[in-house]
Order: sequence, then structure tokens, then C-alpha cells
Amino acid sequence: MAHCAAMPLPFEYQNPTLQFERFMVDARDCAGLPTTNMAWNMVVGVLNAFRKRLTVPQALAFAAVLPPVIRALFIEDWPLDQAPVPFGGPAEWLADVRAVRTEHNFSPADAVVSVATALRRHVDAAAFEQVLAQLPTEASRYWQARPAQ
Repeated sequence: MAHCAAMPLPFEYQNPTLQFERFMVDARDCAGLPTTNMAWNMVVGVLNAFRKRLTVPQALAFAAVLPPVIRALFIEDWPLDQAPVPFGGPAEWLADVRAVRTEHNFSPADAVVSVATALRRHVDAAAFEQVLAQLPTEASRYWQARPAQ
């Protein structure tokens, strides 16, 4: 019987809930919201608003660089038969973010920047930039961790 070298279980799979909780706290704090419950619809909205601007292969490439629970959230309830919408700009993005569960959506004006700032703290920076470079140029603008000048 051959012996296989033991590959350690990656942290992101050992502790996905802890990693996701840390991300949600960062998203909450970046947006200046008092609770992670209030940040939930903002995070879902930011992920969905981005996803709807990508083709299926583009979205899957992006999902591959996300931590497991964020990846699951990114692809959850995905209407695969819908064609991508034009990227637009910050006003359109925010409208899409705020359209998620409007009666319970507390997304501030800087919701996309807030989630981008938090997300960048929880991904492999090189892999994230590499996948963004393969997407439409507007994708990098979307995930800027600071307001556009």
C-alpha cells in the first residue's frame, strides 16, 4: 500500500464559519452599520449586483477566488438564464444593492466600497487581482476599496 503525503486541510475549509463571521464584521464596520444583520442585505446586494454584470464563465472564475461561504453566497439563487446587464457605474450598482429586500436594506451610499474593502481583507490579493484582470475593466472599478475620484 502506497503512502500519501498528508496535505493539511486549508484554514478556509477548517473554519469557514469563523472566516465568514470575520468578513461580516469587517463589512459591518466598513459601512458604519451597528449589526451584522443590517450588513447582510448589503453584502448580498453587492455580490448579486456584481454577478449580474458577468457571464457565467466570468462569474465562476470570480467565485473561485472567494472564501467558501462568500463563494456560496455569490452563487446562491443565481438565475443562470439571464444575460449580463451593462456594467454602468456607482449609481446603478447602488440601486441594485438597495433593491435586495428593500424593507430590510440598510445599505449606505458607500455600500460597494465598504464591501470591497472588507472582501479584500479576506481573499488572496494576487489571485483576486489576477481574476479581475481577466474580467471587463469595469470589474476592477467595482471592487476598488476606495471611492472613485
